[in-house]
Amino acid sequence: MANDASAGNTLRDAPANPSGRDDPVRAVLAAYTRELVTAVDDTLADFLTTEVDALAEIDAAMGGFAATARDHVLAGGKRVRPTFAYWGWRGAVGGGEPLPPVLPALAALELLHTFALVHDDVMDASTTRRGRPTAHVALAAQHVAAGRRGDPRRFGEAVAVLVGDLCMVWADRLLAHAAVPPARLLDVRRCYDQMRVETVAGQYLDVLGESDAARWSVDRALRVARYKTASYTVQRPLLFGAHLAGAGSDDALVAAYTHYGRAVGEAFQLRDDLLGVYGDPATTGKPAGDDLRTGKPTVLLMLARQLATPTQRRALERAGAGGGDRDIAGLAELVADTGAVDRVERMIADRVAEALAALDDASIDETARIALTGLAGTATDRRA
Repeated sequence: MANDASAGNTLRDAPANPSGRDDPVRAVLAAYTRELVTAVDDTLADFLTTEVDALAEIDAAMGGFAATARDHVLAGGKRVRPTFAYWGWRGAVGGGEPLPPVLPALAALELLHTFALVHDDVMDASTTRRGRPTAHVALAAQHVAAGRRGDPRRFGEAVAVLVGDLCMVWADRLLAHAAVPPARLLDVRRCYDQMRVETVAGQYLDVLGESDAARWSVDRALRVARYKTASYTVQRPLLFGAHLAGAGSDDALVAAYTHYGRAVGEAFQLRDDLLGVYGDPATTGKPAGDDLRTGKPTVLLMLARQLATPTQRRALERAGAGGGDRDIAGLAELVADTGAVDRVERMIADRVAEALAALDDASIDETARIALTGLAGTATDRRA
């Protein structure tokens, strides 16, 4: 990334303690993140051009399929995982190391993210993502437009699974392009593999919870948040970056990243739960109220049931029976009336404080400390 050094210098000029002066730090962080996102997107675009062209040589239809996968990768997004991985790496190596050798590894995380999103949308029967039709919905529409035989919905879901699978393979391929010593890349792969296992485990618990919501609990909902989201959104990307820098598993920085990443990652999912109910679809890019429609046992809904009066609890239990025609706005108001929203906000604040405390004791590049302090806020106090 051409402006990596200059952006790093800009961040080093930011206040060492951003508490109380959060806006300047966030402004600088946002500018730096734009530079990083551009570098990641350019890396992805170059890599995917070669991959799509290679598949198009097999068959024209394969080229179209691969182009669909590419378009979902490049459809936008905040590039949260490469950002945390970058700062995990920069926190360990300091400001002098060039970015290009590790950039393919950072970009690979976005391919893994696309795999997870596409599969998650199929499992949740979601219709929009980032303000656009989800992969399975778009593919079903392509099926209809082409006049093919068979069930368009079934076709869309089947091909979306393949789109996700292809993105996971692409992630492996791009990770192998990182120019780091083989032994170090092996450590990175171990972290990467653990991240994938934890993501699948969390996704399974998420699916299981929807079919067993009556026997779910706040603790189990938090476990889903920890493994489905915290692990592969913040914690493992940070550790991925640390291993790219050569940090060992017993390094004190790894312990600090582990504590910070778990806390911020859980807070990220708790914010996502709130946005899923109370967010503006024009901003979030997803419909509001899907979790309420399905009775999905998020921390928010589990707390609402725990805090509810008997009358409120009966209303929530009726909502959990399913069906799409009930009064979602009224149900959202009922959840808020139980005090669950306020409780989740406190849980978010407590986890951000825990994350910042973990950084206080860490031996970390000061630029990265400032950035991670800012990211703890931007990742958990957001509208999308």
